[in-house]
Parts: sequence; structure tokens; C-alpha cells
Amino acid sequence: MIIAVSACLLGDNCKYNGGNNYSKKVAEYVMGHDIVPVCPEVIGGLPTPREPSEIVNGIVMHKDGTSVDEEFRRGADIALKKVKEAGAELVILRSRSPSCGVRSIYDGTFTGTLVGGQGVFAKLLIDNNIKVLDESEI
Repeated sequence: MIIAVSACLLGDNCKYNGGNNYSKKVAEYVMGHDIVPVCPEVIGGLPTPREPSEIVNGIVMHKDGTSVDEEFRRGADIALKKVKEAGAELVILRSRSPSCGVRSIYDGTFTGTLVGGQGVFAKLLIDNNIKVLDESEI
């Protein structure tokens, strides 16, 4: 099976703070499968490290009010293309991310409050009928 995975879950240092979210559970789950690492934020042109972002009234923004919505959406589009071209049957994404959150994301107040919803990339995958799992579901 071909599985696309948030690159940070595989140990790539592409997280907003320059680190990663390596998940042993995810790494073990995908072992023996063809893996397609994706980081829509980096693919969209954002640097690592970068300011944290949240979705505020439907627009992805930094805490200071700077919009990074274009970069997030461009990255999501390119990552979707990569997933489709690879023939991935499943995509495993990072919880709470404004790109990759599957079940919940931060509420846009930059206070750590979670709400139900999807990140930009997760929603695009779901809208394209691609099976998506949150890392917590592994």
C-alpha cells in the first residue's frame, strides 16, 4: 500500500518551530509500505522555522495578523497533486495543525483552544474522497 504521511511525523524537522513530531506508532504502522512524506506548509513556500499559524475566520494567519493563507492553500494543492500522482490510498496527518488537522484544529485565538474542524490540506483531501487518518487514530 502507498501511504502519504505528514513529514513531521516521520521525523523531518519541518514543524513551525524547526522541530518535528516524530511518532513511533506511525513509523511502525507504515513500515513495509511505500511512504510519501508531505509537508504542505514547506511545499507552499513557508520557511522552517516560521511563526505559528491558526485559521482565523477561514483565513490562515500568524498571531500578528499576517496572512499566510495563500502559502497554505498553494501547499495543500501541490501536496494533493503529489498524493494523487503517487497513488496513495491513505494519508496520515498531524493532529491540530492548520494544514493537517483532521478532527480538530486550534480556534484562531492563539490560546491553545481546540475546536472541531479540519486544516486546509486535510479538508482538501476529504473533499477529494481520499482516506485520511489523524495520527491519534493509529
